[in-house]
Amino acid sequence: MEKNTSGVIAAVCISEAKGTAKKNVHTGVLREGHGLLQDAHAGNWHRQISLLSVEKVEDFKNRGGHVVDGDFGENLLVRGIDLRCLPVGTRLRSGNVLLEVTQIGKECHAHCAIYHQVGDCIMPREGIFAKVLQGGPIAEGDELHVEA
Repeated sequence: MEKNTSGVIAAVCISEAKGTAKKNVHTGVLREGHGLLQDAHAGNWHRQISLLSVEKVEDFKNRGGHVVDGDFGENLLVRGIDLRCLPVGTRLRSGNVLLEVTQIGKECHAHCAIYHQVGDCIMPREGIFAKVLQGGPIAEGDELHVEA
């Protein structure tokens, strides 16, 4: 079975503090070498942007979880691509924006605020992280393509 190489951005989310749920702001600006402007996780490091597949959130909801966009701390919710299957080094493009996957999943040393609010956090298992190679505007409805 061939994996899907195109998807659509379903939400753009930011938070003012690390370890808290993000809020869907619907549109944003990615800055090269920094991340999503106004997001607490942005900065000069390898996890500038976090991405999560909408389908994984829907699976969580189908198991009885009550969450809204951003509750898992994701910057971008993406429909149509199984992000967890992309290897480190994969490039993702949306218009002028170019991201490079730097990490798949993450280790949680202690339960975060998100876990305590919703009883589970799928980000450590299903989320991916990327750095911004080329910045620009990003919004719900924008296409996202796997380049390599």
